[in-house]
Parts: sequence; C-alpha cells; structure tokens
Amino acid sequence: MKKRYLGIILIILSAISVFLGVHNIKIVDILTLNEEQLNILLISRLPRLISILVAGIGMSICGLIMQQISRNKFVSPTTGATIDSAQLGLIFAMLILPNATMGSKMITSFVFALGGTFIFMKILKSLKFKNAVFVPLVGIMFGNIIGSMTTFIAYKYDLMQDITSWMQGNFSMILKGNYEILYITIPMIILAYIYANKFTIAGMGEDFATNLGLNYNKVVNLGLIIVAIVTVCVVTTVGSIPFIGLIVPNIVSIYKGDNVKDSIWHTGLFGAIFVLTCDIFSRIVIYPYEIPIGLTVGVIGSIVFLYMILRRKSYAS
Repeated sequence: MKKRYLGIILIILSAISVFLGVHNIKIVDILTLNEEQLNILLISRLPRLISILVAGIGMSICGLIMQQISRNKFVSPTTGATIDSAQLGLIFAMLILPNATMGSKMITSFVFALGGTFIFMKILKSLKFKNAVFVPLVGIMFGNIIGSMTTFIAYKYDLMQDITSWMQGNFSMILKGNYEILYITIPMIILAYIYANKFTIAGMGEDFATNLGLNYNKVVNLGLIIVAIVTVCVVTTVGSIPFIGLIVPNIVSIYKGDNVKDSIWHTGLFGAIFVLTCDIFSRIVIYPYEIPIGLTVGVIGSIVFLYMILRRKSYAS
C-alpha cells in the first residue's frame, strides 16, 4: 500500500473524528461556527485528534524498533514490560513525591520504563531457547510481575483509583492544556528515522553489526531510550494502550519487509489509522457514551496477536 493512500485514509478518518461527538458540528458549517462550537473544536476535538495521531505513530514506531533490535517479531512495549514498568514508575512517583509536577512524574516513570526494558533485554540475552513465541511470553510474565507490584502498592497506600486511571487508555479526558507533553515524542520519532538504517543493521545481530563498524550497544541503547521516552509520554497523557507496537509493525512488514528506513513511515501512518479507527468505533458503538480506547485496542490486538501466533505455528508445521 502506497503512502499517499494511507495519507488519504488518515485524512478522511481525521475529519470523521473531529466532527464526531454529542455536540453537533457539521463540516459544511466549518466557516460559520459560533463561539461555543469553535471552543469545542479547539479545546477538545483537535487536541484529541492530535493525541490519537501522535500516540498511534509513536507506539507503532516503538514496536518496530524493539522488534528490530530484539530480532523477534512478537516483542513490543506491551510484551517487553515497558508499559508495565512505566506504570510502576508513576505509582512510585505518586507515593514518594505526592506533590510532584507532571515533569517529575515523567522523569521517574522514564527511569523505571528504561530500567524495566533493559532488564527484559538482559533476560532475552540469557535465554538459550529463543523461540519466537517463547520470548514474548517471557516478557508478558515479567510485565505481569511488575504489574502485580504496582497493584500491591496501589492497594496498600489507597492509590488504586488513581493508578486505574493511568492504566486504562482513554482519549475522552484529553483537552487543551493537558496533552502537550506528547509533543516530546515528535523529536524522538525524527531521531528514530535518522537512525533507521543503523537499527536495521543492529537487527542482523551483534557480531554482524560490529563487523560492519557499527557501535552495536550504542545503537541498541539509543533505541531503548527512544522507546522508553515515547511510551512514558503516551502512558502519562493517555494511559496504557496495548498491542499497537506489536501488531502494526507485523502487518506493515508483510508488504514492506524488514528494512526500518523503508517501513518506518508506513508503520507510523498505519498505526495512526489503526488507533483512529478504534477510537471512532469506541465512540459510536454505545453512542452517546464511549468505550475506553485501551479496551477496544486490547480486544482487537489480542485477537490479532493470537492469530499471528497460530499463523506462525501453522507455517512452522
């Protein structure tokens, strides 16, 4: 699928998203909006759309980077404990620094997310049996251990309601003034594109990359830092949105291959379209109410994840 087709689909879905809501704003009246309609558009609808696009693009590219440097198609921020570690960092910041600013919470969450991802990569290196399905299952188990620690601390210190809001991905609370942190992901995406060829070489293995003159550890560490920063920005702003980084890069690789430079923008656009489609579905299925985006993406993502596992097993047999 060509990028221009993805771009056209994205523009159409974006227009639907902006004009979809309880308060009726028609696209034909865009030039004659009253003050109330204009405020709804600028304060709620456009920030929500921007958040959806940035989150979809960022998390998809994060999944692409993790799959490349881990050399496993089933590794992502969801199955690599990055999201779970970021949530543990948030609960830790809320407990130790109750009056901390959003920036302090983000830094704490980033440290935990980066640490958790590094630990997972260390575990991955120590595994002797690196079956494509076994590796993400180890990551899911490791993430569940971290998630259980987060839940235990939240229950013990009466923070369960607060952490639940962080865990459940939801765009309904996005308003002007509380989503701008997501803009930090934009330079990270640009940096990922600059280093795309190096991520491709790193995905060929440490020995091969070193023979080509690549500083393997530096590139891998940079990739993990990009993943951690983008994940933390999304989790602190929107909440946990699972499986985007898992299924989108796999779908794109079917028709674009494994060259990161060639597939990175397709992955980003497809990720934005996927999240936007799920958000529109969440808003119309029980209209005028809406389902949290984390639930919608989780259900669809888990079905696709199971399909990919079964599909791989059928090919292996």
